[in-house]
Amino acid sequence: MSNIDMGEALAALAIDKGISVEALLGALADALESAYKRMPNANEYAWVTIDPGSFDIRVFAQEIDEDGEPYGPELDVTPDDFGRIAATTARQVMTQRIREAERELKYSEYAGREGDIVTGIIQQTDSRYTLLDLGRVEALLPQAEQVPYERPAPNTRLKAYIVEVRRTSKGPQIVVSRTHPGLILELFKLEVPEIAEGVVELKACAREPGHRTKIAVWSNDANVDPVGACVGARGARVRQVVNELNGEKIDIVPFSEDPYDFVMKALSPAKVKEVRIDIETGTATVIVPDFQLSLAIGKEGQNARLAARLTGWRVDIKSETMIADEEAYQGEEWAQGEWVVDAASGEQVWVPAEGGPALSAEEWAHPTVEADSEESVEEVVEAEVAPAAAEETQ
Repeated sequence: MSNIDMGEALAALAIDKGISVEALLGALADALESAYKRMPNANEYAWVTIDPGSFDIRVFAQEIDEDGEPYGPELDVTPDDFGRIAATTARQVMTQRIREAERELKYSEYAGREGDIVTGIIQQTDSRYTLLDLGRVEALLPQAEQVPYERPAPNTRLKAYIVEVRRTSKGPQIVVSRTHPGLILELFKLEVPEIAEGVVELKACAREPGHRTKIAVWSNDANVDPVGACVGARGARVRQVVNELNGEKIDIVPFSEDPYDFVMKALSPAKVKEVRIDIETGTATVIVPDFQLSLAIGKEGQNARLAARLTGWRVDIKSETMIADEEAYQGEEWAQGEWVVDAASGEQVWVPAEGGPALSAEEWAHPTVEADSEESVEEVVEAEVAPAAAEETQ
């Protein structure tokens, strides 16, 4: 093969592998240098040059002194049969360098793409992970990043969120997720042009994968309704996202900088009557009509839990009846203490928390009888019972 033919073959290989011609020339020069140094009587300090235009290959060398430093003129030491002898040796090194260049190219293609969404074809699924074919590389979907009970069939397309790109000896390893909240944002970007353009922003997201998601949206344009833009005509836009998530319910609420208003809207679809904010404890007490209490809390507390994550407040939901009962008992004072068994008598006595003598059950039931009274408890009881007994006798 002539030098011109080798140059054309190298250019075709570069196009086929997606690698620059310069990178291949550098790999070839290194491979030929290694091949030369394995030849008998080869110079210790030598290097290979390749003319990109004519593809002329030359080997140059210099003498080295006792310290290993090169000196003297550069000598052309290209062997007469260098091309034939070096071809077999260089092939293996060249193949290895091409693979390394391909791995680096694949890594550079996905490095820094954490947070993007990719579409892959399911290749393999087991109890530990699922492999997605992205074309030139494969993505790893670990079990911890999979939605519970979601088992897509092999050879089906699946969208996933890139959480990490790792550099390994076998090439880049791309870790993706189906549970990350960022997947919701990226899916809405695909379906809602206003989000992709920055007119509508997704301010907060709370998600329980496979069950329900709440998102808070905000519009930077007063003429654009953020909720309507995300829902779309007859719910077409949000329906596409729901279908991609295999039926996961999505609640879209308008974001508000007013915590009272935001908490109220976050509990949608429940109707809230009043919100009370305690900044010191970070608690939002929400009052709802009695018939809205179960809806506000949601199945197994899901609606309240998601609203708390979305707003950042600890949400405490109470019905109007519960609030009325609390306010009714608010001014009453309750005795503090406990019932214990008296060691001497074996009877239960009331021991006040603030100290003082213990009270028997009878004394506790008749608080008008004081401990220092001259009449005993028995005498008081007899005085109360005697008239009633006399009336029954008559």
